[in-house]
Amino acid sequence: MNTYVTASTIKRLREAKKMTQAQLAELLDVSDKTISKWETAKGFPDLSLMEPLSAALGVSVMELLSGDTVVNQNRSANLLRSKFYICPLCGNVIHATGEALVSCCGITLPPQEAEELDDAHSITVTSVEDEQFVTVSHPMNKLHHISFLAYVSPDKLQFTKLYPEGNAECRFRFQRGGYLYLYCNHHGLMRKKI
Repeated sequence: MNTYVTASTIKRLREAKKMTQAQLAELLDVSDKTISKWETAKGFPDLSLMEPLSAALGVSVMELLSGDTVVNQNRSANLLRSKFYICPLCGNVIHATGEALVSCCGITLPPQEAEELDDAHSITVTSVEDEQFVTVSHPMNKLHHISFLAYVSPDKLQFTKLYPEGNAECRFRFQRGGYLYLYCNHHGLMRKKI
């Protein structure tokens, strides 16, 4: 692991909770000298204390280890600010309405940055009744395929998971302008304004 809980993080979180070193020590059943050592980088908490320490400080273990606390300020009400997180190990797709601290298969996932669609990933949209039939001209085999298609408008997310050996197609209802996303397992996340 490249990072471990830092002295400044423990001190900052303890002071934000208006706790003394002695009060935190009592919660964790350690001495106040132990807390002092952690906060001056003369020692580090044992791995077995990570969960109790994060609970006492009011953060998740991931927040404690990264040093970044996640504060919900409800700034991401508009789904057009959506972020997709894709696990490179299992292929899990996680959607968030803004920046998030996301972990899967033991690794912290960065948000995918969407590129504009290129010629190798051309999309055809055909109106069918009250929906749009979306097709992507792209190989669909186990080594190279489109993993998902999604349509995101300011207030709605429509998501279709695709599988190798299937067709890269689905139906969406385009409402209020938005973005059509696709994820290629070789080229990453791409989008097109609708």
